[in-house]
Order: sequence, then structure tokens, then C-alpha cells
Amino acid sequence: MPGFVREVIIISDFAARSKALLADIMIKYPLMGIKYDIAVIGAGPAGLMAALSAAQAGAKVVLLEKNDQLGRKLLLTGKGRCNLTQAEEDPVVFSEAFGRHGKFLLTALTTFGVKETVDFFNSAGVATKIERGQRVFPESDKAEDVLRALTGRIKALKVTVKTRSSIKKIIAKGRAIKQLTTAGTEIKADKYIIATGGLAYPATGSSGDAYAWLEELGHKIERLRPTLVPIKLKEKWCAELAGLGLRNVRLSVYQDNKKKSERFGEALFTHDGLSGPIVLDLSQEIGELFDKRPVELRLDLKPSLDHAKFDARLRRDFQKNLNKSFKNSLDDLLPASLIPVMIRLSGIDPEKKVNSVTKEERTKLLHLFKDLVLHVSGIHGFEQAIATAGGVSLKQIDPRTMHSKLIDNLYFAGEIIDLNGPTGGYNLQLCWSTGYLAGKSAAEE
Repeated sequence: MPGFVREVIIISDFAARSKALLADIMIKYPLMGIKYDIAVIGAGPAGLMAALSAAQAGAKVVLLEKNDQLGRKLLLTGKGRCNLTQAEEDPVVFSEAFGRHGKFLLTALTTFGVKETVDFFNSAGVATKIERGQRVFPESDKAEDVLRALTGRIKALKVTVKTRSSIKKIIAKGRAIKQLTTAGTEIKADKYIIATGGLAYPATGSSGDAYAWLEELGHKIERLRPTLVPIKLKEKWCAELAGLGLRNVRLSVYQDNKKKSERFGEALFTHDGLSGPIVLDLSQEIGELFDKRPVELRLDLKPSLDHAKFDARLRRDFQKNLNKSFKNSLDDLLPASLIPVMIRLSGIDPEKKVNSVTKEERTKLLHLFKDLVLHVSGIHGFEQAIATAGGVSLKQIDPRTMHSKLIDNLYFAGEIIDLNGPTGGYNLQLCWSTGYLAGKSAAEE
């Protein structure tokens, strides 16, 4: 009898240890045999926000990322500083920056808008500041701090994170997704959120895989094209000015001698054209126009002065430098690197004394300052684009929940949808707002 008791105890102890071992395995390898409430595909800004929003609402969440780390693209935003959002708290005004489809964002912005975004990061230890153009940045100027705040919250909410999990196949039946396949592993969830981003920054893994999956599920993908991207110009002298930034200039877009659009602000010369905030904001329109016919840009270096007032300023400067050569008379009007280019374009002999410059020559110089004509040769591709224009048709998404109108257990967040805004934090706010709304809706519906 004592031996029998001992055997029972041993067996019982073995069963307990086996159960503990199994529990440990399930913790270490959570994708084996577990069905989740919500699976979020893509761990960029939208996916991270969707996962924590869903988990915060009580859902059991798995976050899948094809890269070996979370938020790779987020670390590149704002040149590594992360322009978190735009300091415009009125949802209506904010949405207008996205053009005619901006109203789609109103529910998302009302649910989790600029104030909620700033409050979230402040509460997570990321102090923020507002810079020129109402752009909001972390005080530290470090995108790593933003990512750390998000991943810290993800961990605290016990979201299961799986990196190196590239989706191979989405299996659907009727109006529902049944499971995902990632490198031989099957993942099942009640609901799915796709937040895989677009095609911009392909080096971070933005390959556009999700577009093919979604087309198979019946979704329409609006034409994909790079946006917020540098412009290429025919003028070879741009290479001489590479790195030169211009503040407070006006750039106008012309086609068939008709003005199509314009922006005021900062521009930057590159080795083959132009970049900078106002150029990036115009790039999508320029690209669409260029697809049809040639496009000209006209750069006004002195937009605060009309032609008459600037002519008077030019004459005053010339009067001060009457005995100087022309090449030494423009220091107060232009950055040093731009002077040789403007002299060549003017056709005025650089050694000519200012008091010998004719009215016709001065008039030509005036037009170079006020209407410097540049000829577009194209726009750069996705490798230099900050965002993607196009994506899942907004007509197939419920803006009140980010729920697919075609698949009952599918939601969208971020750049995957057909909506993009200008520079200045607008596109990251789109990710925060739609990610939060998608996660909350998926958890509560």
C-alpha cells in the first residue's frame, strides 16, 4: 500500500510538471494551437496602435510583423525625429488637408484625434513640442522614443508579438477570413486588421503584398503611385546647388501656360531637381499632370515683393554697388552658391560694372528672381517616397469603424487605404486615428 501511494504521488507530480511544461511552451510559442480574438497584420504605426487599442478594449491580440523588428518605417519618419502629428485639433479643419476624400477621417479623428495622440505619448513619457508649420515632434527629437512608448504599451497589455511572420496566404470562405498562413504556421482569429502600409520605403519591407491578397478577396485597389516625393528637373545646374535650402519661396505649377497649383514655404535643391516640404506636397499633382503633358515649375525667390517693389529694391542695391562688378553685387539678395547660377542664367557679363547694366538686363534679372522657370523631367519612385497614393477603395470601407464592407471580419488601418495627406504629421495622424478606431471597433463589435 505505501508503494502504491508513492506511485500515485509520482504520477500526480509528473502530471503537474507536464502541465506546467505545456503552459511554458504555450507562452514561448503562442501561435501553436491558439485562436486569437484579433490578428493585426503589420507592426508599423497603424498596426501598433490598432493592436494596443484592441488589447486595451479587452481582446486577445496577436501582432504579426514580417521584419525582425517592429516599427522600422516609424524610425525613419521626420528624418529620424518623427513628426508625430500636426497641431490642429479641429477634426474638420484637419481632414480638409486630405482633399475631397478627407471627410472619411472624421469619425477616426473624433474618436482618437490630435489631442488624444499627444496625450497618449505624453502619458507614455514622450514629451512633445510644436515647431514651425505646427508640426509636433518629441522633445528628444528621437523616433526611438516614440517606438519605445508604443512597444512598451503593447507589452504591458500582453499583446502576443511575432516577428519574421510574413503572410503567405489568407484563407477565406464566403464573407469571412478563416485563417492565415505564415511560413508553415496557421494563425486563426475571430477578426483581422490589415495595417501593412503602402509601397513607400521598400527597404523597410513595404512590398505591397497585401494588395494582392485584398484583390483576391474582392477589394478594389485604386491606382498606386508614389507621393511626397522629390521632383526631377531637366536643368543640369541643379547639381551645383544640391543641398541648398530656400525658405519663404513660392513654387507654382504650370501646364499649357496655365497655373494649376502653388505652395509657399521651404524648398531644397537636390542633385537632380527639387525636394523640401512645398515640393513634396505638390509632387502627387505634378506626377499626375506630367503623365499627360509637360509641366513647368516657376520659382519666386522673393514672393513678399511684387515685381514693381522688387525692381525698386534691385535698383537700390545696384545704386549702392555702382562701382562693383555685377558678380559681386548680389550678396544681399541670394545665397552664395546660387549667385554663379543666376549670373549665368541672366546672360550679364559677370565682370561688367553695375552702373553699366542696362534696363533690359535688369528686367531679365528681375524675372529670374520672380519667375525662375524649371522644367519637370519626372518624379522619383517609391524608393524616395514618404507615402503611397492609392490603396483600398474608400467605398469598400465603413469610415465609422474601418470595417470592410465585403469581408465581415476584416478591418483596415493606415496607409493601406486610399487616403494620403501633405507633409507635417498628417499621415502619421492618419495611422494613429484609423489604427485606434480599427482596433477598438474590432474588439467591441
